[in-house]
Amino acid sequence: MKKNRKNIYYVSLIFVVLYLVLMIYSNGCISIGIVPNPPNQESVSIKLLPPLKGVYHAAFPGLGPTEDVVTSQRVLNFEKMVGKKIVWAYFSNNWGDGILFPRKEVEALHNIGVVPFIRLMPRTTLDTYVEEHEFTLDNIISGKFDGKLKVWAKDAKNTGIPICVEFAGEPNGDWFPWSSIYNGKDSKTAYGDPNKYDGPEKYVDAYRHIIDIFKGQGAYNITWFFHTAAYNWPDEPWNKMNLYYPGDDYIDWIGDSVYGPMTSGEEWLTFTEIMDDTYDELSSVSSAKPLAVLEFGVMNNYPGESMAQWIKDALTAIKDERYPDIRAISYWNSRWENEDGSISDLRLNSSPDVLEIYKNGIKDNFFIETPLFDR
Repeated sequence: MKKNRKNIYYVSLIFVVLYLVLMIYSNGCISIGIVPNPPNQESVSIKLLPPLKGVYHAAFPGLGPTEDVVTSQRVLNFEKMVGKKIVWAYFSNNWGDGILFPRKEVEALHNIGVVPFIRLMPRTTLDTYVEEHEFTLDNIISGKFDGKLKVWAKDAKNTGIPICVEFAGEPNGDWFPWSSIYNGKDSKTAYGDPNKYDGPEKYVDAYRHIIDIFKGQGAYNITWFFHTAAYNWPDEPWNKMNLYYPGDDYIDWIGDSVYGPMTSGEEWLTFTEIMDDTYDELSSVSSAKPLAVLEFGVMNNYPGESMAQWIKDALTAIKDERYPDIRAISYWNSRWENEDGSISDLRLNSSPDVLEIYKNGIKDNFFIETPLFDR
């Protein structure tokens, strides 16, 4: 009887110790994997940290031409195809459909262990190279959409789910309506500080305005990304990527898009050629924040060139830490028809050799499939 009591005592003690360890762990700094939802009334800070070693494996896993057809099955199909989980699934929140928090999509991703990564896209049309008249930077700054943005932020907070968000990506390009081309270009006198170019200054103020609103609603479960294009288009003093940066107090990660040609009329440039050209400028935006390749890819069937070799070059350079501050990569797995009727096919399964190269490239443990959170 005494022996049995002694055994029961030790078993109970073990359970108590385990319970205390779990309590300390859950209230400490670091959580690994998808964290449980906190009560809706709490404002809990949950930020995606860079991996301790290696880089995250993530993707836009083929979510339709509007970039927002998010289902768990589409993501699971992508993961099965490449043979590895993704840390986040990248998708668009197009304001032309309403400034609405995509709760269903966020929960679908969270339920399969994938971090939702939402691109806030202030546009009424998916067409590029057109001026926006509703969701302009001026209207955002003036507070025209504050009410809807507060609801969006509150809904995001109430899920308790860790979410990644970026606002108006690639502002240093000329294809989206938040480009400086449509927002003051090289002027310094029509808005704000006379020592700053109006276009980038408006972008910074609009992004800060949105983040301030979200903080005001207690949406601290959001990790904020600043997303540039690899090259400044046009390459002018008023269009440098660092001019668009909202600052370290606002942004958690910095990333860019690195694309080879998407039509046969574009110049063939390898991943490393592009990164060698632009990495120093990207790194100089901030010395304090981790970097990510938020979008990368290249078309299949470019005359005389190999998509498989392009992808192999990219994954090899990342794994060899040629660009040491890169802590995440996110492939853009998509196919679409261009205005001239040509097809841009960046899908990894567009040919067997491409898929095989990608699968072999990312199967190494260097490419991480489990997120790390600060909480």
